[in-house]
Amino acid sequence: MSELIERVDVHDRVLGVVDRGDAVRNRWYYRMSMVLCRDASGRILVHQRPRSSSRFPGQYSWLVAGAVGVGESYEAAAGRELAEELGVEAPVTPLFKFLCEGELGPYWFAVHEATIEARQLRPSAEEIGWFDWLGERELKVLIDQWHFVSDSRDAYQRYLSGHGRENNRG
Repeated sequence: MSELIERVDVHDRVLGVVDRGDAVRNRWYYRMSMVLCRDASGRILVHQRPRSSSRFPGQYSWLVAGAVGVGESYEAAAGRELAEELGVEAPVTPLFKFLCEGELGPYWFAVHEATIEARQLRPSAEEIGWFDWLGERELKVLIDQWHFVSDSRDAYQRYLSGHGRENNRG
């Protein structure tokens, strides 16, 4: 099934509507929205992709992620991804955005944050193979030891180095 997204330029201006598969194959810019999920005590949700996944099988991430749909804002996409992947609804707060030269093509990578109640999680088996809540110190160690999705590692380094700044490479 095709997924329609907006193709954008290096300045994040919409150029038109394309199939996401075409955007990835042709390395056209598009938009991705990510969510850093915390629980009430500040721990970060880390998850592993299912080994059967077509994208990043068995790899870990500290972000819930997905493409921004046609006519959708980054924030709306972040909220939708929370619902689709974790089965929860929560307000999201934008943290930072940068142009990422990712494995699935170059895209604008917008990171948001949400506080969610652990007991409300109903993870999608298609998206989440395993998950746990980690403290920031523990995540800082494990991100170098476990096989994390490369884009999520890039975002983590940016998060640690002052996540309030936007990087407009171009």
